[in-house]
Amino acid sequence: MFAAIRVLTRRGFSTAKVLGAPQQMTVRDALNSAMDEEMEKDDRVFILGEEVAQYDGAYKVSRGLWKKYGDKRVIDTPITEMGFAGMAVGAAMAGLRPICEFMTFNFAMQAIDQIINSAAKTFYMSAGVVNVPIVFRGPNGAAAGVAAQHSQCFAAWYSHCPGLKVISPYDAEDCRGLLKAAIRDPDPVVFLENEILYGQSYPVTDQVLDKNFTLPIGKAKIMRTGTNCTLVAHSRAVELALQASAELSKGGIECEVINLRTIRPLDVNTIFQSVLKTHHLVTVEQGWPQSGVGSEICARVMEHETFFHLDAPVWRVTGVDVPMPYTKSLEIAALPQPQDIVTAVRTVLGGKSK
Repeated sequence: MFAAIRVLTRRGFSTAKVLGAPQQMTVRDALNSAMDEEMEKDDRVFILGEEVAQYDGAYKVSRGLWKKYGDKRVIDTPITEMGFAGMAVGAAMAGLRPICEFMTFNFAMQAIDQIINSAAKTFYMSAGVVNVPIVFRGPNGAAAGVAAQHSQCFAAWYSHCPGLKVISPYDAEDCRGLLKAAIRDPDPVVFLENEILYGQSYPVTDQVLDKNFTLPIGKAKIMRTGTNCTLVAHSRAVELALQASAELSKGGIECEVINLRTIRPLDVNTIFQSVLKTHHLVTVEQGWPQSGVGSEICARVMEHETFFHLDAPVWRVTGVDVPMPYTKSLEIAALPQPQDIVTAVRTVLGGKSK
């Protein structure tokens, strides 16, 4: 008996990685690895912005890149957004592929002339002769405790402008695949990240970790299938929509959650096909309601045959129409919460459980 016990105590447990099991990657590491691999692949790619080099980035997204690539390809700039954005646009016109980091997109307002008038319009105004392959990236939208001047969402602002591609990723797969695609793209891309998501980990497959992995710009992803209501969201609002869907599922309401990924060009076909199935639509965003992304989706649906398949009006869940408060309790009240989405879905369904 004791011999058998000794045999059992000598048994070990395998620590080998389960074949096919997804690994975890933070959004920060997804962005960092995407830039690293594209810089390694193409020596025309370089990064510039405030604190991107010696400090490893304000949010450590560019960590380690200055040590690896040096001063010429990872460049610290003065605090002058219009100045270094203009330098980056000029470099792109001259054939380089800059990644221009803003410490927050709120500060990009200082550089909006360069983004719109110089970057977005040049290809058209040059009759297709001058490409501007540049990525403007950095945190966008609400963080926490940083008040009105650091919490605005610019997705609707930039998506209004022809000549720009506007990406608003959610998880690590989005950030890695879409940033690599943006860096390779021949046109200016506005890449809107979220500060709260930088440290969040998400499952990624070996395919996502492949150096050749990219995601198509302009294609949404269905995160959850359902038959009762379509939820369309981008960036951190995708997480809220998934949480609300889990809660609604307990009562027999199954929502289809669409992660837009790209705001311009907008993947309306994925939205249309989902609404044809669910006959109900709720849009979710952390930005303001007037002229927002949700408003555009409402208009696109109304102008399309899909409108006739709706059983109820489209409902928008947005941030409150006020500058972001600094007080924590008011900040929570100013942003959409999962319960707001639950209420909206139940409203459009008219109180039906299924």
